[in-house]
Amino acid sequence: MGSASSTYRPKAIYLDIEGRTQKVIFSRYCNPRDIKELLCSTAGLSRFPYRVVALTGAQLSEKSEIFQNVLAQVAEQFSRAFKITELKMEITNRLAMLEKRVELEGLKVVEIEKCRNDIRKLRDEIATKNNRTNSCCKYSFLDELKLTPRRDVPSYPKYKLSQETIDALRKPTFDAWQWEANEMLSCLEHMYHSLGLVKDFNINPITLKRWLLCIHDNYRNNPFHNFRHCFCVTQMMYSMISLCNLQEKFTQVDILILMSAAVCHDLDHPGYNNTYQINARTELAVRYNDISPLENHHCAIAFQIYSQPECHIFANMDLDTFKQVRQGIINLILATDMARHGEILDCFKQKVDNFDFSNEEHVTSLKMVLIKCCDISNEVRPMEVAEPWVDCLLEEYFLQSDREKSEGLPVAPFMDREMVTKPTAQIGFIKFVLVPMFETVMKLFPQIEDVMVQPLRDSRDRYEELKQIDDTMNEIQKKKNESLTLGSKKKGN
Repeated sequence: MGSASSTYRPKAIYLDIEGRTQKVIFSRYCNPRDIKELLCSTAGLSRFPYRVVALTGAQLSEKSEIFQNVLAQVAEQFSRAFKITELKMEITNRLAMLEKRVELEGLKVVEIEKCRNDIRKLRDEIATKNNRTNSCCKYSFLDELKLTPRRDVPSYPKYKLSQETIDALRKPTFDAWQWEANEMLSCLEHMYHSLGLVKDFNINPITLKRWLLCIHDNYRNNPFHNFRHCFCVTQMMYSMISLCNLQEKFTQVDILILMSAAVCHDLDHPGYNNTYQINARTELAVRYNDISPLENHHCAIAFQIYSQPECHIFANMDLDTFKQVRQGIINLILATDMARHGEILDCFKQKVDNFDFSNEEHVTSLKMVLIKCCDISNEVRPMEVAEPWVDCLLEEYFLQSDREKSEGLPVAPFMDREMVTKPTAQIGFIKFVLVPMFETVMKLFPQIEDVMVQPLRDSRDRYEELKQIDDTMNEIQKKKNESLTLGSKKKGN
């Protein structure tokens, strides 16, 4: 029999011969003579190359029958072997095709992922370039998606206000952290009804709901400047209206202006202040000539929302009243720019000693100071309510300062995470901004001293104590470090 190659495995077949199973191995190099001799040997016939051996009739018949059986089995085994081989070849071919397809699909996936990465890089490059010339605000005046109101009857899960909640809403101690968005919306809706604004200005209650929902949708999820902050400012305004009996001194138009300006005062705030907008030369800074870019943007968004018929809560008032309301809201939102703090407070101080509620200029000055008080009033609230807002504000400051560092822009020390602490952030702000402003308002409304001014003084004192503790701990740590340094130097000598 021919020799087999090292990579070829000889085929084996099994023959049933006279009740015995014989294993016969074939190589692909077997020639006919080899096969013939092998079969004869297996069948018990004499080996002979090409001659016939004389046999009796019975032997010939018996051997012939055995030989035929052997041949039949061989044929069957060969048939099976060839079928298996064909099946293996077919499976091998199919596997090869599948592997090729998998490879091709894999290449497609790789290419798709490459394309996605390229798109991401391109978007990042565009965003980086736009940071210098475009606003970091995602809102575009061409994009009406967020401003599109819900045309069906709004159905935010309304919270039924208990009498306890109604009473708490009128106090500066109200804890907004305990309320979900839908509950805050219900509270805002209640304020407009409670103050008589819905009735006096014939505001459609469904329109009021749609407007509040649209307002909610146009506040971003910033750490500080978000919808909860909007609610806190409006709730503080509501409590001041109640505490100072402003409905007895102001017209209902003034009350509507105060409340609506508070609701809208930070619409679509991007989380980066005016200093960043101006230094980064954003679209907002360019559009508004570096003059209160964010506050101008808040006003623009507010009146884009009002321009939607489904959200126009002022639709049923006459044109002159609407103009007065519009101008009043714009004045108050622009007054929340802290860059104008000194100017606005000084103007009010000049009027407070001889304040005249019938003088429109005096009333406008007071309204501007009132919204400023409400906008930065967190420290008026109890410590457990106020302190989380400090954390939120610092987080937003740190995000901005990190971005400013990465873009090579100036960083304010009070926003730098490497320099600021809670006490250092709050002491100066309470001492030189909050207390003087609230004490000036207190001259006109003495009733706010116990519930607003005194909590501010207490908060200032608490943060000063915390700063003393921090300073002491830092001094102790400094001495420890000096002692360790000195000790290591002595050991080295």
